[in-house]
Amino acid sequence: MRKPVLPSLLTSICILSRAQLQAMANLTFFQIILLLLLLFCEDSIAQLNRITQLQSLNDDGKTLVSKEERFELGFFSPGKSKNRYLGIWYKNIPISDTTVWVANRCNPINSSSGKLAVNDDGNIELSGVKGSVILSMNLTKVAKKPKIELLDSGNLVVTEEEDSNSENYLWQSFDYPTDTLLPGMRLGWDMKTGMKWQLIAWRNPDDPCNGELALEIGRGDKNNNDSPELVFHKNNAVFFQSGPWNGLYFSGIPYFQSNSLFNFSVMDRDLEVYFTYNLKNRSTISSIVLNAAKSTLAHLTWIESEQIWGSNFSIPSDACDIYNVCGANANCVISKVPICECLMGFNPKNVEEWDRMDWSNGCVRSISIDCNANRVDGFMKLSGLKLPDTRNSWVDKDTSLRECEGRCFSNCSCTAYSNLDIRGEGSGCVNWFGDIIGIRQNIGGSVGGPDLYVRTADSELAVDQTEGREGEEGRNRTVLIVSLVIGGSVFGIVFLFLGCCCICWRKNLKEKNETIRQNESHEELDLPLFTFSQISTATDNFSVRNKLGEGGFGPVYKGELEDGQQIAVKRLSIRSKQGVNEFNNEVKLIAKLQHRNLVKLIGCSIEREEKLLIYEYMPNKSLDLFIFDQTRGILLEWPKRYQILCGIARGLLYLHHDSRLRIVHRDLKTSNVLLDDGMNPKISDFGMARTFGGDQTEGNTNKVVGTFGYMAPEYAFSGQFSTKSDVFSFGVMVLEIVSGKKCKSFKHESHNHTLIGHAWTLLKEERPFDLIDVLLRDSCENRDKVVRCIHVGLLCVQQNLLDRPSMPSVVFMLENDNVILRQPNPPGYFMDSNLQARDELSFTKPESAYSSPNTLTITAIMGR
Repeated sequence: MRKPVLPSLLTSICILSRAQLQAMANLTFFQIILLLLLLFCEDSIAQLNRITQLQSLNDDGKTLVSKEERFELGFFSPGKSKNRYLGIWYKNIPISDTTVWVANRCNPINSSSGKLAVNDDGNIELSGVKGSVILSMNLTKVAKKPKIELLDSGNLVVTEEEDSNSENYLWQSFDYPTDTLLPGMRLGWDMKTGMKWQLIAWRNPDDPCNGELALEIGRGDKNNNDSPELVFHKNNAVFFQSGPWNGLYFSGIPYFQSNSLFNFSVMDRDLEVYFTYNLKNRSTISSIVLNAAKSTLAHLTWIESEQIWGSNFSIPSDACDIYNVCGANANCVISKVPICECLMGFNPKNVEEWDRMDWSNGCVRSISIDCNANRVDGFMKLSGLKLPDTRNSWVDKDTSLRECEGRCFSNCSCTAYSNLDIRGEGSGCVNWFGDIIGIRQNIGGSVGGPDLYVRTADSELAVDQTEGREGEEGRNRTVLIVSLVIGGSVFGIVFLFLGCCCICWRKNLKEKNETIRQNESHEELDLPLFTFSQISTATDNFSVRNKLGEGGFGPVYKGELEDGQQIAVKRLSIRSKQGVNEFNNEVKLIAKLQHRNLVKLIGCSIEREEKLLIYEYMPNKSLDLFIFDQTRGILLEWPKRYQILCGIARGLLYLHHDSRLRIVHRDLKTSNVLLDDGMNPKISDFGMARTFGGDQTEGNTNKVVGTFGYMAPEYAFSGQFSTKSDVFSFGVMVLEIVSGKKCKSFKHESHNHTLIGHAWTLLKEERPFDLIDVLLRDSCENRDKVVRCIHVGLLCVQQNLLDRPSMPSVVFMLENDNVILRQPNPPGYFMDSNLQARDELSFTKPESAYSSPNTLTITAIMGR
């Protein structure tokens, strides 16, 4: 219903300020009427593009929108809160939690009385109940005609309406960031103005007030002797440090550097230091956000095709990113177990604590540096590191590396030195004093910028350098002695010896070489080797009563080591189609993986002709024993099943994106997901897995392996595999977990659809809840969550691999109810008849009868 004109005009007259009434004093009657009519018409428009003295923004649904409609300013209530806040959010992104700035984050308005306007003095005020001032924006100078405008950068600015230079800001929201850093914003401080730009996370999703997480540019005591770096605080304590800026990136986050989409830079002047980044393509939507729930800083980019936020990276990314996790004078290496190791020339300060993996006390020098001693110390070179905490350092930007070494060498208190800038030949010098804190081995080893040179006792350096020379001299002497002995021996004995060697060589050479290679490989992996007798004793000589199951690899047995630890032992069967290559593949891959949703490899044994893998024991065996069993299935109510499928998703996310190499499992199914005593899922069986390099995304194979029904169509029929192959398998598992039905044996009474086809049909008919297992219906309090999981599962099993989401997107969609999901395209293996036809094509026809030359191996793993 339209509002009566006269009351609206009278209301408009009543709300005019004194300055506005004075401005109208010289106008004619008709001009006044025209002005009020314009004011009335403008008041009825839901969007404004600017606010001047004759306008205001009230909490009545009206918003201020940027010129290209990229951002929107208005009043909102976060989460479940009823309080009102003035904030800025992305206008055209259909997600509710995209607020990038909040004006009154700790001063909420408890009613819909909020108003943003210019006061009588020309200042900008946010007022609440009965006109009480909630926030006053102090302008840099008094404005005659201030104008409030929201820019397409997301910056809310106040300018002088008559100023021809639109960038002469009297005030801007970019100077007061909340939890989000947009392109063009600054993170740092300006000592001339006292301005400090930092990010502080929300307290919780319902309260935007300052939480426990904060991000700022740290620089020691803010003097010229320190190098800028990102510092992440949690509860006012340092939680993460990026390492100093080296001219291209922060040394501890080498992936945080300029690329085809973004330019990252640090401006470092005497009284001003700040970090910023800019987009190379204005169409890209990007932000850096503090996530209070996950205690991370994430760099997000909006993926329009999938309608979700994709994470380019987040920090801390692993345990080694946590500040000072290994204590002083230690290096954190995420690929090793344990992850902490003392630097050369240092030993654990408390050996017992160190053995218990309590590294808080760090390491101390094995030979102390004595400034009064008559000796010369040297420097040990460390590469591929995040540089140490610079708060106990001295920095000179104009000193070369050679001069830096001389300066540190001449000062006995100097413990380490390094370049500051890696551009060109490198310039700038950092000298550290006291303990070395916060270094880690960057993933990739060689990546990380400047080398670090740590002062080390000359005697230890001499031992390290002379070991090679002494070893070579010793080997030469040994060769000479052996040669003389052999030369003086009787030729008959020599021939007899060679004959025996020849017989042994014909029989055992291949196995011995393989064993040697495996031993060397396992030593490099720092993986414990067990004797066959140890494992035989632990499993009661591989007793049948200890047998947990059997798969393509061979039987699996339960055992118990001498220390009481329970284990699961996979024994490679001589008849197994999976052989030495699969055994080695699983050892190499899983030994380097550390994630709560991946099964842990304890050790292995390769004596005689036996090849054994020793895993942590999973008391609840495999997932399929529960979800496909009418009795056990009752134990897995919906909340637990949801927790399990999210855990599997996070495990796959680690394999595809967060591990050192991109890993494709290729045999993901419910029987290869084990459950610990808390029913937490752990992905197992990496014998078929393949690794990719950093830039590789897909591969082909002449031998297709896996389990039909879980395999993606492009892999089953053409041998093409990628991370999207695992996404397809995960989608099948989601539908199985929700429905309690096996994908391969599913039969419907009224049609011949597969489980995948049946689920897709129900979604199209808006009946997805009919898919759910009848055992779960009483435990499903949140029907929308169940339907979301089915929807995500169907997105994962789409026929075209390009349509399937990546695992970061899958995890995000599962854990964020506000994400709007696009409709899935038809899935693979839609009809059961098609499945049978393809089954015959793949298994019964000779190779020459069909186009793909691939052979197919099926594994049917029993429960463990």
